[in-house]
Amino acid sequence: MGLQIRKATEISRIHEWRVLLYGKPGLGKTIAIKGLTGKVLVLDLDGSSRVLAGLKNVDVISFDRENPIQSMKEFLENSKEIIKNYQTLVIDNITAFEKDWFVARGLKSKNGIRNEIQDYGDYTNYFLRLITMIYSLPINIYLTAWEDKRDVDLEDGTRLTEYIPQVRNQVLNQLLGLTDVVGRIQVNPATHGRGAILEGSDWTNVK
Repeated sequence: MGLQIRKATEISRIHEWRVLLYGKPGLGKTIAIKGLTGKVLVLDLDGSSRVLAGLKNVDVISFDRENPIQSMKEFLENSKEIIKNYQTLVIDNITAFEKDWFVARGLKSKNGIRNEIQDYGDYTNYFLRLITMIYSLPINIYLTAWEDKRDVDLEDGTRLTEYIPQVRNQVLNQLLGLTDVVGRIQVNPATHGRGAILEGSDWTNVK
């Protein structure tokens, strides 16, 4: 297979985009799907798709949270056929999938509850392959995640609290690096309206 070269002028920023929106549960990451145009397919990883009831341009894949690894495998094996008639694929939400993945692996551990040390390394490798496969699909992708925070020490000794998508630190940079736009959803305390912060700072991990 030969290398392909294309002009930068031929690259489109409005087709096959990858957007990640993260925030606290209940702030409207799922309901934001209402603003998407064209046919939308939602892979409902956390059971929150009820808020989309009545939308004519949206179809939902119900995900088996008790068997997350097998369910994701089935989706990926058939994904190219499944997405053919859609403009946007929504992965809602990747944090819930991560938690379900570890629960499923814990059930298969020696004591049937706690995760074993190798599970954490296995998930890092698994997730990196997973997000690469999903992002390689020829479709717009809207990904959601819950919000987490971590302390960051700056060069001048200042310690800040940074808000980030709630995924394991070992895969966070890979996820952000592959995503075109990352935003943090917030409620305006003055107007009580909801919106996304798209400008990065020491406090908010967006781009």
